[in-house]
Amino acid sequence: MTMPTPLCPHRMQVHHIHQETPDVWTLSLINHDFYPYKAGQYALVSIRNSDETLRAYTVSSTPGLSPFITLTIRRIENGVGSQWLTQDVKPGDYLWLSEGQGEFTCENLNTDRYLLVAAGCGVTPIMAMRRWLAEHRPLADVQVIYNVRTPEDVIFADEWRNYSVAMIAENNATHGFIAGRLTREILATVPDIASRTVMTCGPAPYMELVETEVKALGVTEFYSEKFFTPVAAPVESGLKFTTLKPLREFYAPVGSTLLAAMESNSVPVNAACRAGVCGSCKTKIESGDYTVSSSMTLTEAEITNGYVLACCCHPQGDLVLA
Repeated sequence: MTMPTPLCPHRMQVHHIHQETPDVWTLSLINHDFYPYKAGQYALVSIRNSDETLRAYTVSSTPGLSPFITLTIRRIENGVGSQWLTQDVKPGDYLWLSEGQGEFTCENLNTDRYLLVAAGCGVTPIMAMRRWLAEHRPLADVQVIYNVRTPEDVIFADEWRNYSVAMIAENNATHGFIAGRLTREILATVPDIASRTVMTCGPAPYMELVETEVKALGVTEFYSEKFFTPVAAPVESGLKFTTLKPLREFYAPVGSTLLAAMESNSVPVNAACRAGVCGSCKTKIESGDYTVSSSMTLTEAEITNGYVLACCCHPQGDLVLA
């Protein structure tokens, strides 16, 4: 079986698939070789063993502790990656993964006081780190807050029985759940919150709320997962972009990355890591002024010919795209 792309060199076989909630599944993968990753990191997955379609998913297992490499994935309607992984992939199939990526991990932090805050599928790196802390920092003071839509949406429900966690259910809260949404009042009940390192993962507006509220309570050490990027609504002024095939014009606010401009205007583009690492958002610019913050996966010839990584391209004026 040929490696589909050098970006995803790790071949793993699906051992079993477990349904966590009505729309979330965990795929347990057999890895026959050493797999480099840290608790909380994500991996790029080659979708349908393609060299072009890559998607980023948190590795929900914990290095050295979990018997399998696991991916825990919410099925998203019309999601190219999640539909394939949760509907079509079966035990015995093979997947190709990159090594662990991203800086959202507690392994490099020198502290023994944490508050881990998650919403929905954002709990996947949080659980990976919670296991790691229990094993490697058993004396650490770790508080966890987990928000879900309903009690049926708790991911890793059985495993949470091993750890202290405050669960908040927006709807249908039952015994053991706080009803409603996360508030400053709930956060203020965390003992000595200002002295804690806060790590959060969830939808972008949720992470912004957590950051605002914990900093208002005196927190200075704050980390959030960053590989999901909210798509802005299209605008009718600002920087102008022209695509030649097909011919089309669209606009984005000054300060947008090329990727954000394309996604907010529904221009087809592959995007996985969003950090200038995977190369999947490679795009050719015919003319215009721009700067780049990474060209890691591009060759000198590609750069000379106008190729950029859209996630790391910062337009300085109107652009014409191939």
